[in-house]
Amino acid sequence: MYSLPDNKSKSQNMATIFNTIGIIGKHGAPNTGGVLKELLVYLQQRQIRVLLDSLSLAADNSRENHQADYVERTVLGESCDLIIVVGGDGTLLNAARSLVDYDVPLLGINLGRLGFLTDVAPSELQQTLDKILEGDYQEEERSLLHARVIRDHQQINESVALNDVVVHTCNVARMIEYETYINGQFINITRSDGLIVATPTGSTAYALSGGGPIVHPSLNALVLVPICPHTMSYRPIVVDADSRVEIVLSENNQARAQCSCDGQIDLSLQNGDKVVIEKKEHAIRLVHPTDYNYYGILRAKLHWGKRL
Repeated sequence: MYSLPDNKSKSQNMATIFNTIGIIGKHGAPNTGGVLKELLVYLQQRQIRVLLDSLSLAADNSRENHQADYVERTVLGESCDLIIVVGGDGTLLNAARSLVDYDVPLLGINLGRLGFLTDVAPSELQQTLDKILEGDYQEEERSLLHARVIRDHQQINESVALNDVVVHTCNVARMIEYETYINGQFINITRSDGLIVATPTGSTAYALSGGGPIVHPSLNALVLVPICPHTMSYRPIVVDADSRVEIVLSENNQARAQCSCDGQIDLSLQNGDKVVIEKKEHAIRLVHPTDYNYYGILRAKLHWGKRL
């Protein structure tokens, strides 16, 4: 069995007991209900206690008699031994941000398009869960970022991100000017559409579209990718993940800027604001089938080697 770099893989002979399993679904997705029903029947037949996320599932499935408790996201984190995320990568990003402090592993069932993080197909649901519930699976940790907005030496906002933190212009075809510092050392002053600071997980997301490198998730690294810089010489840079990245907006910007976390959380910015980005202390735990292969995911999702 393939062994993950951080030695988090489980032995086939080491059964892991999941007494309580939580389920988070993609809000409003028309195909969530069928997978959810199959999942509930499967788990309840195995006499596993099931908790449903009230934030994502209660409204969409209120007509279904699921015979399971709807609870707040915090209760999921405190009570569950495993949380199954039914949806796409965006659904798992949301779940990871809200649950990272609870040290509960996440398993993703892919209902989306790409599925870099949600790697279990609905057609393989029961076969995969049979093995996972018997302790036959891989587990790995993925680091997150903590972003803080500082204004006049006071923190006014914060958020976390699994993929990336992006400082960018809110105006079409208008650039912003900003200074970048790493561990207090001045890097440059740039005019561009913005700057992407990505984890290895996020290196295959927005950062990849911006020309950044693919970074293996086992590496302790950050990727800084400028968005359409007004210079031909500014290229993406990879730094240690324990670095402190500071982005300081110019006082003279005419375009409005904002800070986005995973493309789902937006923090408003003003001229002169500083965005401080550091690795979050806690990581998220992801559960994969035993045949999970990161390079296989890249081949499948990025269509490597296929003829045009």
